[in-house]
Amino acid sequence: VQLQASGGGLVQAGDSLRLSCVASVSAFSTYSVGWFRQGPGQDREFVAAIRKQSGMTYYGDSVKGRFTISRDNSKNTVYLQMNSLKPEDTAVYYCATTPKNYNGHFYYMQHPYYDSWGQGTQVTVSS
Repeated sequence: VQLQASGGGLVQAGDSLRLSCVASVSAFSTYSVGWFRQGPGQDREFVAAIRKQSGMTYYGDSVKGRFTISRDNSKNTVYLQMNSLKPEDTAVYYCATTPKNYNGHFYYMQHPYYDSWGQGTQVTVSS
């Protein structure tokens, strides 16, 4: 699976951005997709995930209520709508996929449980 993340940029605190992740794969609907981010000198952090089939979504505590993940299977695309951005949201954002069906939300929030990764898109939020 090849993934192409885009939509990052330089914005001010309080602004919004929408990231896109396009997958080059057939039967995209059979993949769950997660977004992770990594700031300078920081560990990779879970941001959001959307499961295949059910469309169930999960969010990291730091983005709940501000970010929304969605998918359009007809376009092989997952979106991450980011509102009320803060300087601490500054990071490289990565999308990842897995075809596996895990029992419980824990696995979708952990990066080792994803199989394919995109190249990342930089988001910089100035104060």
